[in-house]
Amino acid sequence: MRGLVVEADGGSRGNPGPAGYGAVVRDAASGEPLVERAEYIGVATNNVAEYRGLIAGLRAARELDPDARVHARMDSKLVVEQMSGRWKIKHPDMKPLAAEAAGIFPSGRVTYEWIPRERNKHADRLANEAMDAGRRGEQWEPSASSAALSSSAEDVRAARVVGDAAAGAAKARAALASRTGNAGVSETGGSGAPARAVAAQATLPKSTEVEGAGWGPDLGPPATFVLLRHGETALTPEKRFSGSGDHELSAVGRRQAEAVAAALAERGTIQAIVSSPLKRCRQTAEAVATRLGLDVRIDDGLRETDFGAWEGLTFAEVRERYGDDLDAWLASPKAEPTGGGESFATVARRVAATRDRLVREYRGRTVLVVTHVTPIKTLVRLAIGAPPESLFRMELSAASVSAVAYYADGNASLRLLNDTSHLR
Repeated sequence: MRGLVVEADGGSRGNPGPAGYGAVVRDAASGEPLVERAEYIGVATNNVAEYRGLIAGLRAARELDPDARVHARMDSKLVVEQMSGRWKIKHPDMKPLAAEAAGIFPSGRVTYEWIPRERNKHADRLANEAMDAGRRGEQWEPSASSAALSSSAEDVRAARVVGDAAAGAAKARAALASRTGNAGVSETGGSGAPARAVAAQATLPKSTEVEGAGWGPDLGPPATFVLLRHGETALTPEKRFSGSGDHELSAVGRRQAEAVAAALAERGTIQAIVSSPLKRCRQTAEAVATRLGLDVRIDDGLRETDFGAWEGLTFAEVRERYGDDLDAWLASPKAEPTGGGESFATVARRVAATRDRLVREYRGRTVLVVTHVTPIKTLVRLAIGAPPESLFRMELSAASVSAVAYYADGNASLRLLNDTSHLR
């Protein structure tokens, strides 16, 4: 049975906005491109364009050989996971497109693999050529394509890997380990994450380690926590303590939640969502879940600090009413807010236990963790081995995104902190 590789992509300049897709069909044995497809499709979202690219690529492959076995490669985690059957499809625009793609070849004849954007240059350039043509009021023509120029020898070699993507990755990691002699490894994470360098002489402090894990170069995929602070509430602009209070998102907070949901949907790497039980987090998490077609799991360990009698007050008001208690709290992580609230030391133990449990459950996956200021700062502090007083030296905006990767060897890598680019 002949093997074909389909590489597909889609884009939208505005999401939704002017959109187009691109797809290339390669011979699995040689990696050489056989057919290109691209089209400007008018105003659409990124996800719709990506699905349209997949459909075009599969149809082109069927035209070449209806009996072929096809390996589809895309940099859209959403499409790959939905077509593989691991993620639910809830969005009404996605369901008919997924059904159309699934019906082009018989069940079981198409496998799917997520690849980083830099390994999908050919299809990406085709999609951009289609959008450029649409901007000129034209349709893309194969004779004008220069997309193949972006295909390096490495791209061609990679296209030959047809079959189980995980097995291919394991072979690559084994080869890398043999070349380095296990002295160390430099690995690039998914979605354009910065490379992670591990040297035998440098381990992170014990506070960053997963319980029971010994040190060693971990070549496996990490559990990646994408840490999302909830959107604004009425208390946020006034900088009031709002720990255990169950406040709703404000109108601004709801808009922020929709903005971050759109950004995460475009990125397409989230595989699960876990949220604090408090309403402001649940509302933020649901906005993302609706976009991604995922369920929200509630975890009580992610709730905010209980600030006791300080709830609802500004820092100045606490200083005026409970000055001595505030001084003690600023001086020691073991000090509790007035009225029996939680100390930062207590919160750190709760958050670390929650972290360890979620790391075990989501090993090798990317999970969105929707929570509050103190839990996120605590996770960052523990990941980089910073002292407790560092909590007062981090800025964490409403609806901001941070990220930490946790490896089985006990190491953690801070990937992102307080990203608010999706709100601008």
